[in-house]
Amino acid sequence: MNKIQNYINGNINSLSKNEINVEDPSTGEVIAKVVLSSIDDFKNAIETSKNSQREWANTTPLKRSRILSNYKSLIEKNIEEIASIVSREHGKTLDDAKGSVTRGLEVVEFACGIPHLLKGEFSQNVGTNIDSWSIRQPLGICAGITPFNFPAMVPMWMYPIAIACGNSFILKPSEKDPSCSIKLAELFSEAGLPDGVFNVINGDKEVVDLILKSNEISAVSFVGSTPVAKYIYEQSAKNGKRVQALGGAKNHLVVMPDANLDQAVDGIIGAGYGSAGERCMAISVAVAVGDIADDLVNKIHLESQKLKVAPWTDPDSDMGPVISKEHKDKIEKYIDIGIDEGAKLVEDGRNYKIQGYENGYFVGPTLFDKVTKEMTIYKEEIFGPVVCVIRAKNYNEALDLVNDHAFGNGTSIYTSDGEISRHFTTNAKIGMVGVNVPIPVPMAFHSFGGWKQSLFGDHAMHGKEGINFYTKLKTVTSRWPGNIKSGPEFVIPTN
Repeated sequence: MNKIQNYINGNINSLSKNEINVEDPSTGEVIAKVVLSSIDDFKNAIETSKNSQREWANTTPLKRSRILSNYKSLIEKNIEEIASIVSREHGKTLDDAKGSVTRGLEVVEFACGIPHLLKGEFSQNVGTNIDSWSIRQPLGICAGITPFNFPAMVPMWMYPIAIACGNSFILKPSEKDPSCSIKLAELFSEAGLPDGVFNVINGDKEVVDLILKSNEISAVSFVGSTPVAKYIYEQSAKNGKRVQALGGAKNHLVVMPDANLDQAVDGIIGAGYGSAGERCMAISVAVAVGDIADDLVNKIHLESQKLKVAPWTDPDSDMGPVISKEHKDKIEKYIDIGIDEGAKLVEDGRNYKIQGYENGYFVGPTLFDKVTKEMTIYKEEIFGPVVCVIRAKNYNEALDLVNDHAFGNGTSIYTSDGEISRHFTTNAKIGMVGVNVPIPVPMAFHSFGGWKQSLFGDHAMHGKEGINFYTKLKTVTSRWPGNIKSGPEFVIPTN
């Protein structure tokens, strides 16, 4: 039985004897054990992070960039292995896993430009013979707490930029699929990163709370559900840390009567059922505007029946299992609630069985019609392959649905009307907006983040927002002795 430990100071190690199972969600079988780190493991990670960070911060940004460039090349060479690790423990298809690794790799590529990204501003003669300039300096030790659904991509939203800025980084991955983080750390060491700059510590809430309470950690990044994001935000702020905590979502895709219906349906199918709906940018609500609703529901139903639900080892699989039996039960309970509250169940994904994988955690594509905004399945994040269709009389009613929802992560509109598109992108109270694009995830050189209950903290992730989050701004005002008048000055200088 494979035992997954920690990666601290460039070595696989752990002082704790406590461990829990890691399962293959396609079969329900235990495929590994992962350590639940002790306080001594955590102290070890903190100490090595502190010792390594001082020297790393003094390493020139250009030298850091070269190590990141080596790292990028190693990830590219090992992408098949990394994707297989993701698929085996998470269950998503291999192509989906490769895509997620690539989106994380783009952040590494962005971070390679750190010599330029850290440049400050300079002003000569802000006062008589006085110059002023700004510099961005590292925070110290940063930490990331990441979810099960993207064990490669989401960590890579965090640590490459933090490390490029001169910080050390402690990653606490999900205990459900922890192997990918160890592999990523090993490759970073192979690329030339000094030991101790990037450490991975496995565990559960006990380790999370140690991170939040530690006086040595200056910043915490998190992606997960809204209740946990709020907890991370409150505890981090309470302990004087900088924090970015991304929470849940209920992403709406608005389909206007003039939309290309086939494109809209393709978008909903891919974004709603891809990765078994376990994406924070999944489309879980389709807003059918006007008389397009019946055709939209019928086409989604028809196309979703063509999807092949199978393990990741099947090259023809469109979607795999959900992460665990507990999560499968939770999703199926939401389907029960939707029926009880009066939504029309068009397609039922409960009790989905695959020959040879009867113990796997599979939920089939599920479609509800005639959902209302009062229903639980509309208000709460299900995080599974469940699409709800809600009908709106007109565009204004559709926009109100988007804006009145508690979550504000992502939204899209399908339309052929440029004026409607412009109005929607301007007035949607959502952090990421797409036009005829089902999943509007920004590229690495922009920033990822929602509004309302989908983001706690002032900074989104990666892009320039990431640089600002992982650094402190310092402004210097300078005048040389030959230009200084004798005697004290008692008024604020103005020239």
